[in-house]
Amino acid sequence: MIRRFRGPILLGMVTIFAILLLTGDRNDELQDIFEVEATYDESGIVKITFSDKSEKTSTAVLQILGMEESFQKTFSRNEFVEEVPFPDVPKYGWKTQPVVIDVEHAELGHVQLKTEIYSPGEPVPPVIYSRP
Repeated sequence: MIRRFRGPILLGMVTIFAILLLTGDRNDELQDIFEVEATYDESGIVKITFSDKSEKTSTAVLQILGMEESFQKTFSRNEFVEEVPFPDVPKYGWKTQPVVIDVEHAELGHVQLKTEIYSPGEPVPPVIYSRP
C-alpha cells in the first residue's frame, strides 16, 4: 500500500521544496535591493529611512497605518529620510501602526515593503516584502 503512494508523496515534497526555494530567492533579491527602517526616539519622533541600492525606483509612497490622522507622502527618488512626530507611544504597541512603502521599480514593477516602528535597544523587526 505504501508503494502506491510513494510517487505522489515524493512529487508533493519536491514541489513544496521548489516553491520554498523560489520564494526565498525572490525575497533575498528584494532584501539585497531595498532597505527600510523606522525608529522611535525619546523626543517623540519616528524616523523612517528608505533606500533602493539599484537606484531604479520611480516613486515610493510612504504610509503609516493606524494613526488617528492618516499619514501618507509620495517621494520620487531612490532614497529618503522622513521624520514624523509621534507624541505618544501607541497604547497597544507599535504593531498596531505598521509602516508600509509602495514602490514602483523600473525592473521589478510594484513592490510593497512593510515593517514596524521600534525603539533603539529593541530587536529590529523584520521587513515583509511582497509583490501585490
